[in-house]
Amino acid sequence: MPLGLYAAFIPSPADGVWNLGPVPLRGYALSIIVGIILAIWIGERRWVARGGTLGEVQDLAIWMVPFGLVGGRLYHVITDYQLYFGEDRNPVTALYVWRGGLGIWGAVALGALGAAIGARRKHIRLLPMLDALAPAVLVGQALGRWGNWFNQELFGRPTDLPWALEIDAAHRPDGYLQYATFHPTFLYEFLWNLAAFALVIWVDRKFRLGHGRVVALYVMAYTAGRGWIEYLRIDTVQMNDVFGLRLNVWTSIVLFVLALAYFVWSSRARPGREEIVYTDGRQATTQNGEDALDVEAETRADADAESKPESSA
Repeated sequence: MPLGLYAAFIPSPADGVWNLGPVPLRGYALSIIVGIILAIWIGERRWVARGGTLGEVQDLAIWMVPFGLVGGRLYHVITDYQLYFGEDRNPVTALYVWRGGLGIWGAVALGALGAAIGARRKHIRLLPMLDALAPAVLVGQALGRWGNWFNQELFGRPTDLPWALEIDAAHRPDGYLQYATFHPTFLYEFLWNLAAFALVIWVDRKFRLGHGRVVALYVMAYTAGRGWIEYLRIDTVQMNDVFGLRLNVWTSIVLFVLALAYFVWSSRARPGREEIVYTDGRQATTQNGEDALDVEAETRADADAESKPESSA
């Protein structure tokens, strides 16, 4: 459809960078940072509710965040290698993280490795910790997607729907210069991730999932949406199509199947939820740091004492 027939329904930001004196503040980086902070806060609350100690998620974040950023960048560079290598390309730009470009699966994989290292150092059982963190990651991903809006990147096919996103001509790929508005895939994924967060939280509370099943549910919920959202995109990763589908669509399909298989197997082999979340013999704690099992024992003892009749003098 010709450019003149389009009307902008959702505008893109005029500028994704604001200068605070000599310091540039980038909308992409701000979205990622806010998402990480909120994910840590939610993960901390869930970990304490599982019996962990307040502050341990923040301690693990020292490992998870750097590992996740490196993994996310590596996945992006590998799947979008044509942007950085080849004729008229500068490989050094692969290091320019502030320009955007973080692959979620690389971030999740190496972020989990960072969590494993941190958990081992603090004698924390990994699966209970990952189950506590998984829904929080969805919220972090949701907020991080606004970075794509600031950068005018990773949008979908041309559309004139009422919620279409206006993209400046400088950001439109070859073959789409005549179009002005596109599917706002960043918004689709933002909303999908929040809905998936609500679903995972509800299922976890209702069925008390454990042994990594919250993580599996997170993977299934996310990939179910990422598959069709990815199919709408027109960015350069489509050059890596495999049998007619984008690489990230195949990734979503494979991960969904693997997560489903693990969820079913784990439900049968290890039903219920872990009662002990540490590997060094420590008991689960309440939010006040008291031994939860000791508190429960004292409560029962008090109740028994009150129920016994007083002996006569």
